[in-house]
Amino acid sequence: MEQTHVGHAIASERKIAGMSQRQLAARANYSLSMVKAVEQGREVASPGFIAAVANALRVDPDRLQGTPYVETLAEDGPLEGLAELRAVLAEGAYVQPIAPPGRPELRAALTTIETALHNDRTRRAMTLLPTLIRQLHGAIAEAHSDSERLEAYEQLCAAYVAAENACCRLGYSSLTALVLDRLDWAATHVEDRGYAVRSLMKRSRLLMAHGSTDVALSLVNRGLEMVPGDSAGEQALRGYGNLRGAIVSARGLRLDLAEGYIDEARRIARPMRHESTLYTTDFGPGNVEVHACAVELEAGDPGKAAKDGAALRLPSDMAAPRAGHHWQDNARAWLMSGKPDKALIALNKARAVAPQQTRLHPAVRETLHGIAAAQRRQSDSLLGFAAWLGAPL
Repeated sequence: MEQTHVGHAIASERKIAGMSQRQLAARANYSLSMVKAVEQGREVASPGFIAAVANALRVDPDRLQGTPYVETLAEDGPLEGLAELRAVLAEGAYVQPIAPPGRPELRAALTTIETALHNDRTRRAMTLLPTLIRQLHGAIAEAHSDSERLEAYEQLCAAYVAAENACCRLGYSSLTALVLDRLDWAATHVEDRGYAVRSLMKRSRLLMAHGSTDVALSLVNRGLEMVPGDSAGEQALRGYGNLRGAIVSARGLRLDLAEGYIDEARRIARPMRHESTLYTTDFGPGNVEVHACAVELEAGDPGKAAKDGAALRLPSDMAAPRAGHHWQDNARAWLMSGKPDKALIALNKARAVAPQQTRLHPAVRETLHGIAAAQRRQSDSLLGFAAWLGAPL
């Protein structure tokens, strides 16, 4: 059975470690009252709290969150592509290539995968990724010119970017370090430094999940230094990097620094009229404001984050998972502000725009249990959402 909430797992791991609540609070640098409230399900475990406690207990954050949610994934049938992707990653530098189709077919396959991720069809992307990665290795081996080989390497970089996204969304974050190692390698074979920048930013996200915010921020700044130009792609990368810096800073409770990154991202996005798809960054004016609310939630005033987030008009071209994540954050903000009914409304908005991501995101389950703890009587709407999520209350 999948666990009910993170607090149960924390209490169990703490007892296995022979640690008192007071000792855990001291090692994680949180208050004793917060540790008690999370273990009892009265407070939602934030991502920062989970990272700090996981470090203190010497366990993987995924262990506390219970991810991946295998039973939930199984309800929609076998997760095609996962076992093969694991094999590809285990092969490392010795990936067994397969004969590639023509260059137009390779480009079309990559577009199909990126479109699936943009539209919250992550399972579809996972199904297609292993074959494409092997075909691209075949295309590199069979290239007739430097330009053909360079094109194949660039597409391989993009495929690894997509693989990292898919693994994170499906709850297999333990695979992302291997994916990023392969992305680092592929990026050394292309002239476009954008993929190396993407890899640094994605690794900063992985480090942030483990509480290493200082190292994560150093990678963000290193990536920003690698984007010197002002082309549309470089501007998107620069803006994306500033948004990553804002979240890492907020996770480290450095609000002033986070707001500085948001201000710079807002300046870059000001002349834009849409959300960019370049390098699949999804950077644009809408994403900046979504991140501004996330910063306020992580390091500022949850009440302001809730109100500002609820008032946002998300662009129609915003990626579905990005919009869904915003409403997930908005739900947590409302719950922290003492408004569980509004939190449930926000969760239903997340479900409407990105059902696959919402069903598999650990923060959604934490928020749901927080709503149940805060409500005097469990409403039909809450019970219905819990049943859809597959999370017992």
